[in-house]
Amino acid sequence: MNRTARTNDRYSRTRSGGFHSQSGGGQGGQSRYGAPGRSVPGSGPRSGGYGRRPAAKQGEFALPKTITPALPAAEAFADLDLPAPLLAALAAEGVTTPFPIQAATLPNSLAGRDVLGRGRTGSGKTLAFGLALLARTAGRRADARRPLALVLVPTRELAQQVTDALTPYAKSLKLRLATVVGGMSIGRQASALRGGAEVVVATPGRLKDLIERGDVRLDRVTITVLDEADQMADMGFMPQVTELLDQVAPEGQRMLFSATLDRNVDLLVRRYLHDPVVHSVDPAAGAVTTMEHHVLYVHGADKYATTTEIAARDGRVIMFLDTKHAVDKLTDHLLNSGVRAAALHGGKSQPQRTRTLTRFKTGHVTVLVATNVAARGIHVDNLDLVVNVDPPSDHKDYLHRGGRTARAGESGSVVTLVLPNQRREMTRLMADAGITPKIAQVRSGEAELSRITGAQAPSGVPVTISAPVTERAKSGGSPSSRARRSRPSQGRRTSSGTGNGGSQRRS
Repeated sequence: MNRTARTNDRYSRTRSGGFHSQSGGGQGGQSRYGAPGRSVPGSGPRSGGYGRRPAAKQGEFALPKTITPALPAAEAFADLDLPAPLLAALAAEGVTTPFPIQAATLPNSLAGRDVLGRGRTGSGKTLAFGLALLARTAGRRADARRPLALVLVPTRELAQQVTDALTPYAKSLKLRLATVVGGMSIGRQASALRGGAEVVVATPGRLKDLIERGDVRLDRVTITVLDEADQMADMGFMPQVTELLDQVAPEGQRMLFSATLDRNVDLLVRRYLHDPVVHSVDPAAGAVTTMEHHVLYVHGADKYATTTEIAARDGRVIMFLDTKHAVDKLTDHLLNSGVRAAALHGGKSQPQRTRTLTRFKTGHVTVLVATNVAARGIHVDNLDLVVNVDPPSDHKDYLHRGGRTARAGESGSVVTLVLPNQRREMTRLMADAGITPKIAQVRSGEAELSRITGAQAPSGVPVTISAPVTERAKSGGSPSSRARRSRPSQGRRTSSGTGNGGSQRRS
């Protein structure tokens, strides 16, 4: 259903050329988006060039001011205009009370409004856009290769998480989901699109490839979501994203959700959102009150020993490093030290990455050693520690890495190991993030390191990560045939992690 046909929507819309904008969270003042600089093909102008606007803190742009008043927040899902099967599915999943970003945006997105939402990773953005998208698509049927709703995300992991989170609710409404990402069989994805899928969750590059092959068209997409829009901009996807958005139904509904709203996202807001409902559940820095931040000063000669003792703690931990080589090197060291570790980075195939995450989430592996590929789109229940073995390059990376813990209101700690020559830059990064960390000088084997992180000496007995029994059973074949197939590679180490729990999965 496009905007021109929304006779039942609770708002009348105007197309008078631009809209006022002001920053959220007390930042900035007012300004006006001026005459359009470029219009979307086949439509009137959504917005365009703009005059002088106030600077916003830490690179964030001045948020648009909503012209049409927003509907009040909902106190419960039952108060929303959701289909009965969807409410039943929420109850079955144990989801009864909306998170703040859901309560604020759902009444408006269900009414067809464009939405601009900012919430830290783990704040519940997936259901904030997902429930509205599914409810507004319910009862419609997609033709072959012509989906009705689209969710664009920056990474394969986030695409899978969004798909997993929405699947039970889509099934309740008999809606078909297709996931379109790189690193997986493009033929199978094309087949799913040919079979008809009402909702497509996609990364920009693979979706563009499928369009060029003639396997999908976006002209009937009337609901479009951009999730983690700032990361798509940071990863260089902006040209692909705008090209894709120019192909969807021009008068359709658009929702943009992100943990941060810096000036890279400004173009998308100005060009594609019309009179959006703006909601921010967190300050720009995105700091989480249930999260503790520790900066541990270490010496280079002792850093590997310190890292190893933290990895040997009881309980799971994600450790971030800068490069694939460093991730593989540390993973091998931890395995040889007796720590059940697995590597996750962009050099792994998608099936390998999926298996690694599944084994980590189930606890078959206790340490996930990763590059920034794991900094977004990964939800792990009850993860209480994230360690920056290599400090991140900027405050946004820090916040997103740390966002893997202290999710869904739980507590957690983020620990960053800092060498003497990194102290000044780390102080600047923390200031940009709006965080005052606890600082300590530590060495391996010291009680203070153990108190902060749970560090302990590793067993020293090398371990090999084999596939869990359930995973081997799924692979098929008799035990003897599986043994014959795997015998040449018995010495190989593989990595690992889980399915999602029944509580709300936040992203």
